[in-house]
Amino acid sequence: MPTPSSSRPHTPGRGALLRQAVEDSTIAIMGAPFPLAAKLVEREGFDAVYLSGAAFSAGMLGIPDIGLFTLDQLVEQTRLLARSVAIPLVVDADTGFGGPREVEECVRRLTEAGAAAIQLEDQQSAKRCGHLAGKQLIDEAEMCEKIAAAAAARPDPSTVIIGRTDARGVTSLDDCLRRMHAYREAGADWLFPEALRSRDEFRQVASEFASPSTPLLANMTEFGVSPLIALEDLSEFGFSAALYPVTLLRIAMKAMEAGLGMIADEGTQENLLDLMQSREELYDLLDYDPAHPEAWLAKHSEGNPS
Repeated sequence: MPTPSSSRPHTPGRGALLRQAVEDSTIAIMGAPFPLAAKLVEREGFDAVYLSGAAFSAGMLGIPDIGLFTLDQLVEQTRLLARSVAIPLVVDADTGFGGPREVEECVRRLTEAGAAAIQLEDQQSAKRCGHLAGKQLIDEAEMCEKIAAAAAARPDPSTVIIGRTDARGVTSLDDCLRRMHAYREAGADWLFPEALRSRDEFRQVASEFASPSTPLLANMTEFGVSPLIALEDLSEFGFSAALYPVTLLRIAMKAMEAGLGMIADEGTQENLLDLMQSREELYDLLDYDPAHPEAWLAKHSEGNPS
């Protein structure tokens, strides 16, 4: 009897799919807090899915986003998400778990687990959310070494290395731009300026990197310091992709809070049924026919990708 797998094995070259996607249009990359959410993101037609360090810390581990999870934990979550969908997975690797040698191991293991893109940031290891005060940066040269190590270590050359800088929230926009240029020269394929403060700053950053063109990533996280800008406008500015890292988790948590309150008040969930995913809808998303479980097992066994 085959060993069941909840997913499909990693397909080499997903980074190439991601690179192609941003050549065609500006894409929305939706954060998925767990594999079932990733399946929904894929079914709704999004081009890529995101493993957010903030959503992983809070949603899966119940801890704040201050760099507490281990590489082993991130690799396992990467594997679960990547195997659940065919669209590319972008992974937030925070600071890379150390210096250049640790970054090499991080990139190798995440790529082998299914990451199409790996994001590294220039905060010191006691990191904070990019939209909070109190962050500290490593030296520009040290970050360049880490990016170069990441680019050299990836076992799949199509894997996208994303260089994120938090300089705008620590020093200045000029420092942010200077670091972005340095990170591109060091080998970053995409650039991610975190915590820009205005639409004008997004325009300025995009203009700076329009020639030669470098894919730019905008963080459209809610309740931060950046304005929420429509994808169409970001495309017009010159950004290649927008992240929505914690959106689905926030929606789900608020819905659960409301549901718990209603059950506490009414003693039943009956008035919530219309707001729920039905059993049939769940099975449809899982591609599962309960009358023929053996068909699902055969289709999703290790070594027999769907």
